[in-house]
Amino acid sequence: MEIIIQDPQHIREAARAFIQNMPDSTVYAFYGKMGAGKTTFIKAVCQELGVEDEVTSPTFAIVNEYSIDKVQSSKFKVQCIYHFDFYRIKRLEEAYDIGFDDYIDSGNLCFIEWPELIEELLPEDAIRVEIEETDNGSRIVRF
Repeated sequence: MEIIIQDPQHIREAARAFIQNMPDSTVYAFYGKMGAGKTTFIKAVCQELGVEDEVTSPTFAIVNEYSIDKVQSSKFKVQCIYHFDFYRIKRLEEAYDIGFDDYIDSGNLCFIEWPELIEELLPEDAIRVEIEETDNGSRIVRF
C-alpha cells in the first residue's frame, strides 16, 4: 500500500488511512532517512488512535510509552503504544537491556524507528513501513 502526504496539513488524514489499512500485526518498523518524517507520522498515528499525551521522539530514552484511554479504532484492543527510537544504540545488547522482547510480546502496538539497528530482533510478522521524502517535499508511506 502507498499513502502520499502532500504537505503537513494532510498528515492526520494520511494517519487515518494508515490505521484503516494496517495489517494484522502489533510491530511496525519504520524505515527512512533522517528527516523523512518518521516521528511526525508516528505522532499523527498515535493521535488518531486516541493518545492524548504529547508524542515525542524517544531518541534519548529509547522507548516512550503512550497510554490509550479509549482506542478510536475497534481494530486494536491495546492499552498503550510503545514508540522506540534505536538511532543512538551502539550494541544490540542495549535493546535486550531495556527488555525489548517483553515489549514486542506484550500484545500492544510497537512503533520502531531505526529498526535497521535491531533487525535481527524483529519478529517475523513485523510490518515494514518505509517513509520517503520526494523532490517536491511530499512524503510517500509504503507498507
